[in-house]
Amino acid sequence: GATVGICYGRVANNLPPPSSTVELLKSNQISNVRLFNAEPAILRSFNGAGISLMIGVPNEDLPALSSGTAATAIQWLQSNIFAHVPPNEVRYIAVGNEVFLKDPYFTPHVVPSVINLYSALRTLGLSESIKLSSPQAASVIINTYPPSSATFDPSLRSAIIPLLQFLRDTGSPFMANVYPYISYWSEARHMSPDYALFRGGGEPVHDGALAYDNMFDASVDAFVWALEREGFGGVALVVAETGWPTAGGEAASAANALAFNGNVATRAASDAGTPKRPGVGVEVYLFGLFDENEKVGEEYERHFGIFGLNGAK
Repeated sequence: GATVGICYGRVANNLPPPSSTVELLKSNQISNVRLFNAEPAILRSFNGAGISLMIGVPNEDLPALSSGTAATAIQWLQSNIFAHVPPNEVRYIAVGNEVFLKDPYFTPHVVPSVINLYSALRTLGLSESIKLSSPQAASVIINTYPPSSATFDPSLRSAIIPLLQFLRDTGSPFMANVYPYISYWSEARHMSPDYALFRGGGEPVHDGALAYDNMFDASVDAFVWALEREGFGGVALVVAETGWPTAGGEAASAANALAFNGNVATRAASDAGTPKRPGVGVEVYLFGLFDENEKVGEEYERHFGIFGLNGAK
């Protein structure tokens, strides 16, 4: 089935040591992990662990990478990643995170950084084994109801289209962060928790010949329709983050988090796909490994951990 991984966020001051975290992952047979930054001590703890990594390039590193050359990018890769973990343990490099939503100052630097890093990987003979992308927030698409009406935000087209061209030309996936919980939390008066949690029960949402009984599929297919609308229907989609909080907001509970994460993982592993792409498993990274007590924003932001700090599920 499709890959199921987990995000190892570190916006906290009470996390267990990286070495014990890697042992926790191994003991639970978790073999795909997303790291948001190339932290040397964290990367070294994964060296030889047999875990495949998605490694993030911090948004603030993009201006230097975009204005430099392939040689600059090689130096960045060597000093920040390959000095600490071998290339055969790296699956993806995620260039920035939600730049178009959170850090629009860096938007012009995304595609030039991706291109320079790709040139560097080609020079190193790694461009086929390590794929590049740039995870984006779900808000880069608009008119998402019904999914078939979704389009990329016109104000972002000058940045999105060159990124999509790169992804198509290099056989790389578009990466989206998809959170049905946030949609539910902001629209609870208009959305059934069953629809957000894969529980069915109500009348499916019909979109032409397609029928949706859950928010996750509808969110993924909105991206698929948006990709097709721009002529990039062949680009694969990876859900680089998704999850459900255990506390801190409406319908946030351990039981609901278990239902959501369990359904997402099971559907990926069985290659269930979505109504728009049936049988095409959706590669997904669950968020996240631990609660992060220094995250800002709504209270629920600090309660996405799948494991306790003591390793308990």
